[in-house]
Amino acid sequence: MTTALVTGGGGFLGQAIVRQCLARGDRVRVLGRRRYPEVEALGVEGHAGDVADREAVRRACRGVDVVFHTAALAGVWGPRAAFERANVEGTAVVLEACRAEGVARLVHTSTPSVVAAPDGSSHEGADEALPYPERFLGHYPRTKAAAERAVLAAHGQGLATVALRPHLIVGPGDPHLLPRVVARARRGRLRIVGPGDNRVDVTDVENAARCHLQADEALAAGRAGGRPYFVSNGEPVALWPWVNGVLARLGAPPVTRRVSFGAAYRLGALLEGVWTVLRLGGEPPMTRFVATQLATSHWFDITAARRDLGYDPERRPLAATTDAIVEDLRARGV
Repeated sequence: MTTALVTGGGGFLGQAIVRQCLARGDRVRVLGRRRYPEVEALGVEGHAGDVADREAVRRACRGVDVVFHTAALAGVWGPRAAFERANVEGTAVVLEACRAEGVARLVHTSTPSVVAAPDGSSHEGADEALPYPERFLGHYPRTKAAAERAVLAAHGQGLATVALRPHLIVGPGDPHLLPRVVARARRGRLRIVGPGDNRVDVTDVENAARCHLQADEALAAGRAGGRPYFVSNGEPVALWPWVNGVLARLGAPPVTRRVSFGAAYRLGALLEGVWTVLRLGGEPPMTRFVATQLATSHWFDITAARRDLGYDPERRPLAATTDAIVEDLRARGV
């Protein structure tokens, strides 16, 4: 029986991985900043601790066969030190604990943001040959790129590693992405940035979780080690028509107001400066990174994940995912 540790196991993706590990017959532990009774009620061993706390991570890794490292600080804004601690130092601590405790495999949750173009260029059908950029438009993509590089460099000498890059994880229970989009649309605070014809990848949370388990199985079989993989539903959507379709089904007003990419980018730069100088809390309403993400196409070739990991997103197609999202948001009163 495999013993699996899921860092960030109380999160949206983390809980999906936990459920699928249990269905696989694994013993499962989770490590989070706090205990998650609803997760532990499934028969999971809970550990509370910061991912950058060496002792806490060592204890959680003891006797473990595979670590699914989903814990990270995500977001478009925040203190540099917080992103460094969670994403760079935390990943280094997990790697150190894996080595010290004899963990055989590490599946790291990365993000396509590690290759996001800072100049607003689109990525259409790009694969894993895409290089890291020389500069980043935020602490999140920069620190996640550093973490991914460290994980891939650690492959070998008893520890097999792989990095997955799921894009825009969605599904029932999503606590952040679509609820925030709907809330901003209802308040009239959402704008189409650029021409509005950009296409993006989305990933059903169950598909993303399944790919993590398939990556573990590939590592156990001696495949895929030391490599990154793009992960999505393989069905890039026209972003704004898809968003407006979800809003219409929820009885929310469509997004029709527009702003040019150049104006949004300049506004983002200005607001970043204001937030930095005045040390304001929360996130600026626009940043350069958000402007590029909303205006450009970013969808990726998942051939490598299909070939090396056996990934099959057709088991949960986007149409079914969208239906489930709408029903879930209605049930939650979003």
